[in-house]
Amino acid sequence: MCGIIGLSHQDDHPFLSKMKGLLFHRGPDDGGEFADSKTGVALAMRRLSIIDLTGGKQPMANEDERVWVVCNGEIYNSPELRTALIEKGHHFMSDHSDTEVLLHLYEDYSTDMLGHLNGMFAFVIYDKTRNILFGARDRMGIKPLYYASKNGRFAYASELKSLLVLPWVSRDICFNSLYHYMSLQFVPAPDSIFSDIKKLAAGHFFVYDLNNKNLKVERYWNLPFKTHSRLGPEEWKEILRNKMEEAVQRWTLSDVPIACSLSGGLDSSSLVGLLAKSGQRHIRTYTLGFEGKDQASYNELPLARKVAEKWGAEHHELVLSPQRLLQDLDKMVWHLDEPYAGGLPSWYIFEFIGRDCKVAMTGTGGDELFGNYGKWRVHEESPLRRRLRVVKDVLKWRNGREMRDATKFPHGYFYHRYFTDAVKDEVVFPSIPETMKCTEGLLEEIWNASNEDDVRNAVAYVDFNMQLPEEFLLMTDRFSMAHSVEARVPFLDHELVEMAFTVPSRIRTKNGDLKYLLREIVSDLLPRELFSAPKRGFILPLPLWTRQELRPRIEHLLGPEKLKKQSIFSRRVWDRIVSPHLEGKRDFTQQVWTLFMFQIWHEKFTGN
Repeated sequence: MCGIIGLSHQDDHPFLSKMKGLLFHRGPDDGGEFADSKTGVALAMRRLSIIDLTGGKQPMANEDERVWVVCNGEIYNSPELRTALIEKGHHFMSDHSDTEVLLHLYEDYSTDMLGHLNGMFAFVIYDKTRNILFGARDRMGIKPLYYASKNGRFAYASELKSLLVLPWVSRDICFNSLYHYMSLQFVPAPDSIFSDIKKLAAGHFFVYDLNNKNLKVERYWNLPFKTHSRLGPEEWKEILRNKMEEAVQRWTLSDVPIACSLSGGLDSSSLVGLLAKSGQRHIRTYTLGFEGKDQASYNELPLARKVAEKWGAEHHELVLSPQRLLQDLDKMVWHLDEPYAGGLPSWYIFEFIGRDCKVAMTGTGGDELFGNYGKWRVHEESPLRRRLRVVKDVLKWRNGREMRDATKFPHGYFYHRYFTDAVKDEVVFPSIPETMKCTEGLLEEIWNASNEDDVRNAVAYVDFNMQLPEEFLLMTDRFSMAHSVEARVPFLDHELVEMAFTVPSRIRTKNGDLKYLLREIVSDLLPRELFSAPKRGFILPLPLWTRQELRPRIEHLLGPEKLKKQSIFSRRVWDRIVSPHLEGKRDFTQQVWTLFMFQIWHEKFTGN
C-alpha cells in the first residue's frame, strides 16, 4: 500500500518533496522519486511494504525505462498474470512484485489492461513513447486518486492535501460539492470539495496527453445486472459460497501477517471463518467495544469473542470511552481530507491493529451485496405511505416545496438525505445559483442510469456509484492509512460482486431478513449465538454531545458572527436549526452534526 504523487510541469518539482511528506503515513517503509528533465514529468511515492518487500520499490520502470509506474494498492491475481506474461516472453526484474506486472501488462494491452486486473488499486503509468499519463482507479473505488488540471499543468495524488501544496491549486470551495455534502454527509465524485481538484470516480481511468495538455476520462466498468432466474436459492448458495472462498483466498496475498477487524456481526465473522477454512493457521482478530451503561446494547464484544474461540484465533479487545472520540476529532478530520459526517469509531480499530500488523481484513461491502440496509423498502411502499412521508417533511421544516420535489424526483427525493434540496435552498444556501445544485436530481440521474425497473437493484446501483466508494471506502482508506494499515475488503472482489448481482433480487435479500441468503451461505462458519443476535452497531451519543460537551464549539463555529464572517451559510442556519436544537426545542441532531463537521474541516483546511 502506498501514497502516490505525480506532476507534469518542471516548475512544480520543488514542491514534490513536501507533497510526498504529507503522505508519509500511507507508506512509512520507503519512498522514491523519478523526474524526467526532458518532459518535466515527475513521479513520487511513499511505500508500505506488503508484497515483495525488497524488490517492490517504486517508482518502477520496465527494462528500457520507457514506461514508469507508481501504484497504490494490490493486484491479487498478479501471480497468474506474471506467469502468463513470462510465457509470452516478458522479463521480470523483481522476484514477485505485483507492481511490475502492471508495466508488462500495459506493454501488451495499453488501457485495456484494466479488464485483466483483480484487486484494489489507484495507479498512474508514464508512457514516454506516447508522452501520456494513464491513471486508473479500481472498479469499486477502494483506493483514492485525486487530480488537478489547470493552465497546461497536471498533477495527481492519493490524498487531496498533497495537491494543495501546489501554488496554482486554489482553496476555493466547490459549492456544488458542499451542497451535495449537506444532503449526503460526504462529497460524491467526480468533484471534490475544492473547485480546482477532481477525484477519479470508481471504475474510471484517465489519459492525459502531455503534448496537447488534453485530459480524457472514461468509465471502464459498471455494476452489471444479468440475473439468472432459472436457479433457485440452494443452487445460488453453493455458487456464492465458492466465489466467496475464492475471493478470500485471493485477498490473502501478502508477505506480512494479516489481521481481521472482527465486529461480531455477520460480515466480519464470515470472513474469519472463511480465512480459517482456507488454511490460515494463525488468525489474529481485533474487536472494539465501548464502555458505559448506554453502550451495553451496542456492544458486540461477547459475540466477537465467540467467533474467535470457534476458530482458535489470537483475539484482542479494546474498550474505549465514547469521550475518547471527541479528543481525536480534529485528527480524524485532517486525515479524512474532505468534509465527512458519517461513522468514526473505526479509527480506533485500525489504530489498534496498527500496533501489530500492516494488513487488516474487513467486512465492508457485505451489506451492499446482501440487502443495502433495506433502503429500498421505501421505494416499494404504497403511494399513500410515501405521500405521508412527504407530509412529515413538510411539517418538520414548514416547507411546502417538498411536495413538488417529491413528484419531480420520485427516487432522488426518497433516497436517504440529511437535508432536502428544498430546505437547503430556503434555510442554508439561499444565495447559490439554481444551476449549481440539486442533489435529488443527481440521485435521480444515477438511479435512471441503472436502467433497472427492480428498485432493489437500482438502490444497489446508486450505492455502488456513490455511498460505497465516496463514504464507506473513503473512510476505511483514510482511517486505516492514518495508522499505516492496509485495509482489505474481500466482499468487494469484483468477481464476487458480479456474481452476486446475477442473483435475482428477491433471492438475494428479503424484506424481513435482509441478509438471510448470506447467513445461510456461511451458516456452518458461525457460532449458534450469532444466528439469533440482532444487528448491532455503535451509535455516537450525538444528541447529548451537541447540547453539552460540544456546545461551546458549536456556538462558535455556527454562531451568527462566524456565519456572517464566513459568508457560506445563511444566518437562518443559526435561527432555524442550531439554536432551536441547542435549546432542546427541536431535534436537529444530524443536521447540526453535518454543519459542525464541515465547519471543523473548513477551519482546518482553509484557515478560516
